[in-house]
Amino acid sequence: MSTTRDLPGTAAPAPAGDAPRRVTPAQWASQSVTMAWRSIVQIKHNPSELLDLSIQPIMFVLLFTFVFGGAIGGSTDAYLQFSLGGLIAQNALFLTVYTATGLATDLQKGTFDRFRSLPIARSAPLTGRILGDVLRQLWSLVVLLAVGVLLGFRITTSPLAVVAAFGLLVAFTVAFSWTSVLLGVLARDPEKVQIYGFTVLFPLTFASNAFAPTETMPSWLQAWVSINPVTRMADALRGLLVGGPVAANAVATLLWGVAFAAVFGPLAVWALRTRV
Repeated sequence: MSTTRDLPGTAAPAPAGDAPRRVTPAQWASQSVTMAWRSIVQIKHNPSELLDLSIQPIMFVLLFTFVFGGAIGGSTDAYLQFSLGGLIAQNALFLTVYTATGLATDLQKGTFDRFRSLPIARSAPLTGRILGDVLRQLWSLVVLLAVGVLLGFRITTSPLAVVAAFGLLVAFTVAFSWTSVLLGVLARDPEKVQIYGFTVLFPLTFASNAFAPTETMPSWLQAWVSINPVTRMADALRGLLVGGPVAANAVATLLWGVAFAAVFGPLAVWALRTRV
């Protein structure tokens, strides 16, 4: 059972109607970490969630490799070398739906009404949810990469490049998660999150070169695919894992991430204040 008591850096709950106390950056960071732990510890009471995080990446790798590998890549081995970077990008974005669902559930149950009585930063529950879900994503990424290696995927770069790939993925996912935070705050119930989330995520991921080379697509679609953030991240991950251009794609990925955070972060905080 989650609790909102004894958050680091907080004092006793402020009386109703008092203005929220300002917190220092150190207190905000501590409160966010505590909220992240609150999100992670829920897995202890719901182990099936960890199973979901493991099964989804395994299914994606198996289905795309053996269903599309021969038709697109000529062989499953060649296609796996091309597609795994895209699968990693797609899986990371799909898992951000957990962020929206968790927030919608907390809001529906009145958890954020209890948070309001605490002298904590208004953004701490949101950033805590994102940090907790990033840890879930890292687990899913490790599973996906391990299954890919078992099927024949070969990392042809250095351990430092692999670490950089993880770092790039986490940085972009944290920034992109603010879109899911806004979605979770606006959704009136968790069930609607799935509909809204996949309406955005499916076009974003499949209208990219995550699973097929850009040059095989119609010219009118190539214009979007070439600037799609999923394309740029998939290409950066391919470069870091199997070799190829990295710098331009990594910079473009980070710029997209900054744009997502700059636009949707303030909107999410404003929407939360408006709703609760």
